[in-house]
Amino acid sequence: MSALHTLSATRLNGSVQTFADYAGKVLLIVNVASRCGFTPQYAGLESLWRTYRDRGLVVLGFPCNQFGAQEPGDATEIAQFCSTTYDVSFPLFARIDVNGEAAHPVYQWLKSAAPGVLGTEAIKWNFTKFLISRQGEVVERYAPTTKPEDIAGDIERLLEP
Repeated sequence: MSALHTLSATRLNGSVQTFADYAGKVLLIVNVASRCGFTPQYAGLESLWRTYRDRGLVVLGFPCNQFGAQEPGDATEIAQFCSTTYDVSFPLFARIDVNGEAAHPVYQWLKSAAPGVLGTEAIKWNFTKFLISRQGEVVERYAPTTKPEDIAGDIERLLEP
């Protein structure tokens, strides 16, 4: 079992989700925001989720307000925005910090497992994406500018039997 599978996080609805429940799944973990220039990527993330979920992909969205205060809403506002604007149905979590001393343990693990450019661990902006194998290992860290559809080939390779 991966170290990721020992962690848990609070869902947007207030329930606690253990990552052990995702063992054996391919995960795409993304820090998201409702008022970001990259917010339209919600549509691409939802498309990946709908295309590959039956084959074992789970897209996980973690709202974050650390970059330009681009996710100021509470859980209800975030859920309503995602539902009505992008018809998001993939799992969303409670707003978290991804950097600093209050960084969520999931993001502490992700950043240490897959440092960014020049070895820096800090998340640079919203919509940074981490692709996790069925074994719970980080396969790739993608920049916010990487469009979800550009990750499809990597996801397909991980979903192959």
